Amino acid sequence: MTAKKPEELRSHRWFGVKDLRSFGHRSRAKQMGITADDIGGKPVIAIVNTWSDLNPCHAHLRMRAEEVKRGVLQAGGFPVELPAMSLGETFMKPTTMLYRNFLAMEVEELLRSNPVDGAVLLGGCDKTVPAMIMGATSMNLPTIFMPAGPMLRGNWHGKVLGSGSDVWKYWAELRAGTINERDWMEVEDGIARSFGTCMTMGTASTMAAVIEAMGMILPGGSSIPASDSGHSRLAAASGRRIVDLIWQDVKPRDILTAEAFDNGVTTAVALGGSTNSIVHLIAMAGRAGVALDLGRFDEISRKTPLLANIRPSGAFLMEDFFYAGGLPALLARLSGHLHLDCKTVSGRSLGQVISGAQSYNDEVIRTLENPFKPDGGLAILRGNLAPDGAVIKHSAMEPRLLKHSGPAVVFADYNDMAARIDNPGLPVTPDSVLVLKHAGPIGGPGMPEWGQLPIPKKLLAQGVRDMVRISDARMSGTSYGACVLHVAPESFIGGPLALVEDGDLITLDVPGRRIDLDVDPAVLARRRAAWTPPEPHYVRGYGLLHSRSVSQANRGCDYDFLEGSAPVPEPEIH
Repeated sequence: MTAKKPEELRSHRWFGVKDLRSFGHRSRAKQMGITADDIGGKPVIAIVNTWSDLNPCHAHLRMRAEEVKRGVLQAGGFPVELPAMSLGETFMKPTTMLYRNFLAMEVEELLRSNPVDGAVLLGGCDKTVPAMIMGATSMNLPTIFMPAGPMLRGNWHGKVLGSGSDVWKYWAELRAGTINERDWMEVEDGIARSFGTCMTMGTASTMAAVIEAMGMILPGGSSIPASDSGHSRLAAASGRRIVDLIWQDVKPRDILTAEAFDNGVTTAVALGGSTNSIVHLIAMAGRAGVALDLGRFDEISRKTPLLANIRPSGAFLMEDFFYAGGLPALLARLSGHLHLDCKTVSGRSLGQVISGAQSYNDEVIRTLENPFKPDGGLAILRGNLAPDGAVIKHSAMEPRLLKHSGPAVVFADYNDMAARIDNPGLPVTPDSVLVLKHAGPIGGPGMPEWGQLPIPKKLLAQGVRDMVRISDARMSGTSYGACVLHVAPESFIGGPLALVEDGDLITLDVPGRRIDLDVDPAVLARRRAAWTPPEPHYVRGYGLLHSRSVSQANRGCDYDFLEGSAPVPEPEIH
């Protein structure tokens, strides 16, 4: 591979040309104490940092940015830190998913409009990962992703706690009366013990692993706990490596091929990963010019064993996964299911990266001969209730519900559900199917994580801990249960879910990949004729842009004007 020459660097157009405009650029750099030697003939690296005081997952990214800078300087580049919107999952409302595409646009335009040659992306909290990769792929400058890493295991009375998963578990027990308020407060004190992302196989850990399997993170990087010293070393190594990628002109679309996306899907299902990964992978693929649809997920899931025994599907947490060998160990065991010749940011193929990787705990990372489940943890459902598809994480539900028929108990929206779910008079039994409307990409708005509808209190008291629930919402990757999600098209725009009424019989058949509303077509036609669109949530601003432009879940919820890989002109420098 022929290395770039200094005058071929993108930043050279700003700083290296002998004209009036470059004089202005250099003089303003000197205003900040940056000399001509600092930037002359060197790659300028954007460190795009999503640190925020309202994002506990990213609380350490100020430190990591300095460590990346150290690596860049060691390798002969010049680092510049650029702040970007921080999608703090726990605090942003109605949902960070509403702002995923906003961050994707910001990353793309930060890289396009500034004098940078490549980027190290600092993020980790759920939507941050796909958003940053989407934006960087669209801009297509050399890029490495530096994941925030999972937090430490939680602890309560000697019991290991997992973020999210044990929140839902103990909240149900509190509502059922099996634990008291003091217990609940002690769980609150012990469940999040360090900075970093959820240490279950939620969306953050799933997406980081997927991005590493696809080649955009240095080997082993997605599994390192945020507070481990290896995480600091990963940051510096990422800073050093990005300089090489720029000289070699290796860009995201050189790495993010159709085969790489297959590797990402395979990794997600082998981990029992978050259902959210489906929406994000489809959106990322669209930015790379790769065709990826729901059918491919189901095809890969059927033939890929679930090897990771990690909550919410299994028993262990990300810290255990790291000690057991991390993602390289899992990929090594999964190698027969992967495209091993795919490129990675390390400069080696995926096969070379995972060659010799070992697992040190066969309970955490199972073998092919003894998988945690014989197939992947995700299934794509279709039927008259979801003609464009729906998703279920069947690895994290009670097996008795894999095939189930029951009468619908319908909630018009989230507020209706919250007001009535624990009403003793709610006409619900363990066989009922809870249905939530108006929770999709437009109706939510933003497709919030409402899909794990709570079990009604009176059923909890009877010992019920799972039942079939259906919505056009998402659910947290840390969630579990027989939750049918991402129903498309959504109810807010008149999808079949909008027509469901109390008492309608709904049939779920996970082995058959079906979700059907057992109502006479003539009855549905009359309901369709009587249906009227709800009032829009937004009449101005970003929310209006979102509602006008967002695609449905089966297409990744990207914006119609951002999809695709058509080039956008570089800025004129005048």
